[in-house]
Amino acid sequence: MIRFNKNTSNRKLPPVSTASLPDIVFILLFFFMTVTVMKNQNLLVANTLPKATETEKLNKKDRVIEIFIGAPTIEGTMGLGKEPRIQMGEKFISLNELEDHALQALAKMPEHLRGVATVSIKADVAIKMGIIEDVKKKLRTVNLLKINYTTYDGNVFDNLNQ
Repeated sequence: MIRFNKNTSNRKLPPVSTASLPDIVFILLFFFMTVTVMKNQNLLVANTLPKATETEKLNKKDRVIEIFIGAPTIEGTMGLGKEPRIQMGEKFISLNELEDHALQALAKMPEHLRGVATVSIKADVAIKMGIIEDVKKKLRTVNLLKINYTTYDGNVFDNLNQ
């Protein structure tokens, strides 16, 4: 009968091959590059979206003009007080400037998408509807009639907080 003693064995473990490690690193790098979404603007206003019961996803980012309405945040206050402000892009605009900025945003779109452009109003839950109505009137003057009110489905965020 032949007995093997573990301690006296002359066999050594083979070296680990590191030839495939660069491939794995590049695969992971490529994966994260494709699934990462970059934030395209900094919010200067408070933006707690109202809760909705029936929502529909707006997934056509190339034809959406975003307008944020809310009280200035600490970073964006700069002596502006707590009055609600309108933000387009990276800066505050007044109600009188809204038409010009909306037309500029429309001009940045490809020509074939300008007729189907959607304005997404992302208003803080504490904002009065009078301000939103004023914004809608200004948008009507430049023929931007397709308006979307951005909300959140309570179930999505409630599940994240648990």
